[in-house]
Amino acid sequence: MLRTCRQTHSFVLVFLSLAMLTLLGACATPQNKDPIEPVNRVIYKFNDGLDRAIVKPLAQGYRAALPSFARTSIANVFENINDVLVSVNNLLQGKLTNAVSDAGRVAVNSTLGILGLIDVATNMGLEKHHEDFGQTLGYWGIGDGAFIMIPLLGPSNLRDGIAKVADVQLSPLHFLKNVPVRNSLTGTRLISTRANLLDETNLLDEASLDAYAFMRDAYIQRRRSQIYDGNPPDEIDDEDKPAINNKLKTNKPQASQSLNDNVTSNEPANTIAQITHSHSPNWTPAREISDASDAMAPGASPSKLIANDHAIVVNAKPN
Repeated sequence: MLRTCRQTHSFVLVFLSLAMLTLLGACATPQNKDPIEPVNRVIYKFNDGLDRAIVKPLAQGYRAALPSFARTSIANVFENINDVLVSVNNLLQGKLTNAVSDAGRVAVNSTLGILGLIDVATNMGLEKHHEDFGQTLGYWGIGDGAFIMIPLLGPSNLRDGIAKVADVQLSPLHFLKNVPVRNSLTGTRLISTRANLLDETNLLDEASLDAYAFMRDAYIQRRRSQIYDGNPPDEIDDEDKPAINNKLKTNKPQASQSLNDNVTSNEPANTIAQITHSHSPNWTPAREISDASDAMAPGASPSKLIANDHAIVVNAKPN
């Protein structure tokens, strides 16, 4: 009975938090996704200090103590558990094929893969997906809101921070009644995940002039890419719209004139090509920027990620 009350309270908290998201999301704008940056930087320093003092050394010891195949098997177990949530979120997003595929992954890896120790499903052609409740909310049009740093948990935004409550409540680990076992598995999952990210965080420390800005921008771009399944639309800032409209007004007569001149002079009419910049027929006028989201998208190639007004080249890895 007490457990049921706690679960009901948690879901009520999610509902109220979503209502707050609508109000608090107004604080963030396309030009400023980090309206509480001073506070976020303080929390980032706290998390970074805790990581360097405790979590990272544990992860380094974990990687040194266990051979690669053992670490992979442990990571596979937790990925198999997470596939349950992935399947649920794909179902909530209406992606029925992916939902069935993810459920199939759980069934195959839990049996043939010996409780998830071996990823048999991938070898059978069942693709691994990455979905969570935050992505589900984003899929249905709920904006991300302001960027926030959560103590102990790291980078997030208002939408995803609230969604983490649902992710925890629906996780199979949450339903374990043996508290010591549940806490041990949660701690092992944390260390396993951190060990797999050691190389990436070393890159962050070495390459970034401003580690906080780099991490924030990478997180925002990666989450946006995940919401749109690796194909996010171009963003046009409000301040750019007048310039784009002026460009169109200026170029339209030139295009028409060039076409008319082409009839009489037989000279190539290149104005249209100048306007479209040799883009595909589906191109729409927008500010030309490097697609930083590709840096975090699955299968991306090295690309530029802008952090604190500095262009940094990162070797993107598949998600």
